[in-house]
Amino acid sequence: MPRTLLIPGLDGSPDPHWQAWWQANDPTALIINQEDWAVATPEAWESTVAGAVLHNPGSIVVAHSLSCLVVARLLAKWPQLEIAGALLVAPAIPHRSTRLAGFVDLPRSAFPMPTTVVASRNDPWMPFSVAFDLADDWGAAFVDLGDAGHINVASGFGPWPLGLELRDSLARRAGAPLRPAPRRTAVPAQRWAF
Repeated sequence: MPRTLLIPGLDGSPDPHWQAWWQANDPTALIINQEDWAVATPEAWESTVAGAVLHNPGSIVVAHSLSCLVVARLLAKWPQLEIAGALLVAPAIPHRSTRLAGFVDLPRSAFPMPTTVVASRNDPWMPFSVAFDLADDWGAAFVDLGDAGHINVASGFGPWPLGLELRDSLARRAGAPLRPAPRRTAVPAQRWAF
């Protein structure tokens, strides 16, 4: 399995967020920390993510919330970055907060690598129809989690084994070598479809 770069959204992904679980339990996973989680500066966030990708070429990028937009903007500027695949979970629309004003320019062109967008029908940070349209524009597979909120701790997401399965599926689509998945504890099944 290639390295998994976990890109948290605004204010980070502290315990018990699923990204923190993944880093703690998967030796391929690495959370990419921003210098200042509270101040969302597109150029600084993009630079941090680009640096992580350059140090870990061929990685699977797993972004949550605002960082989905960071990854999209990064790929629009530097499509030559060596990313094996992108799993974009619960993208956040920048118009919902003045803190996100710098992220209003959303790229709408297809990404050069396999991509999956995971969205919820009742996400307070992005209407479902907008997430669906973005996935279509980005040439991404689309996963409908139903009424799953913002797919975070407040919505009841801890380890999120389905997310690991989606990441592994993305790695297979990208042709990346897989290693056996770590043992996981059982959690209630969640709906999803491609």
